[in-house]
Amino acid sequence: MPGTTALRDEQAAVTEAARIGYPVLVKAAAGGGGIGMRVAQQAGELPAAFEACRRAAQASFGSPDVYLERYLSHPRHIEIQVLADGHGTTLALGERECSIQRRHQKLLEETPAVGLTDARRRAMAEAAVKAAAAVGYQNAGTIEFIVSGEDFYFLEMNTRLQVEHPVTELVLGIDLVREQVRISRGERIPAQGYSSPRGHAIEFRINAEDALRNFMPTPRRIQRYAPPAGPGVRVDSGIRPHQEISPHFDSLLLKLIVWADDRDAAIGRGRRALQELVLTGPKTTVPFHRALLEEADFLNGRISTSFIQEHPRLLEKTREFDAQGPPLESLYGGAEVAAAIAAAVID
Repeated sequence: MPGTTALRDEQAAVTEAARIGYPVLVKAAAGGGGIGMRVAQQAGELPAAFEACRRAAQASFGSPDVYLERYLSHPRHIEIQVLADGHGTTLALGERECSIQRRHQKLLEETPAVGLTDARRRAMAEAAVKAAAAVGYQNAGTIEFIVSGEDFYFLEMNTRLQVEHPVTELVLGIDLVREQVRISRGERIPAQGYSSPRGHAIEFRINAEDALRNFMPTPRRIQRYAPPAGPGVRVDSGIRPHQEISPHFDSLLLKLIVWADDRDAAIGRGRRALQELVLTGPKTTVPFHRALLEEADFLNGRISTSFIQEHPRLLEKTREFDAQGPPLESLYGGAEVAAAIAAAVID
């Protein structure tokens, strides 16, 4: 991706932006996760974007250093899972589509990425393996790319296991944490790779956020919690009824992951699992996810990182699902019962 190294001051940013060409993205040099990122569509917007990103970078990462990248207006965010041992074997374990985002942070991931050609998939996998091998990397990691048309650009490497790793586990039938432990013990991973991926998996990040208020965090006590179950449904969580959700940590409550033979079936299974999930107390992203699975462009794979901004009807549908509440909530006691239990816990 055309860009810069860390910039010493605003004037340096102005000079480099003129070289790269607008629009540009201002990013924190010491961190990731979309924190502090700002877009400057034209020269007049750069000073404010530069200063805002510097403040966020200092507050979040202890360093005010920022840099610039060319900003692509309708890209996709696709990443490659890599795994490398200490014996010279580095593998690419498929891609994950991560384009459904708010504030540059992921809300849904799936694999395989819809509409990705075999040739581009191979090229991205080869680039990821080359990047990890070049630095002698050993562990599970992720190479992230921005994809625009037929081109793809390196975005960053995450030297850890990511939130969305379960979708890769489900299509490959492996335990990535187990493989990390094996690598740390000096064992070899199979040089020929693992079994071919099978089926389609989708992960929904269920956050304590109100999608109708620009995904504002909504920390408060959980009242009812009953996760969905059944074939092809996985829930990774650490929450319980009557737990207080702190405002001081990430808003992620749980990950709901579904697997099926193909994308259409996985979407259908996702609809059912989201309907079965009972989680009351804080506002969550469940109504948003239910609305997303009804959006025609999502169903047809026409997605980009600006999907939410470009689909205002999505929030209208979210409002409808939010008003309905969890369809199975009544099976877990009335509101009066939940309030009485919560009061007893507090006492």
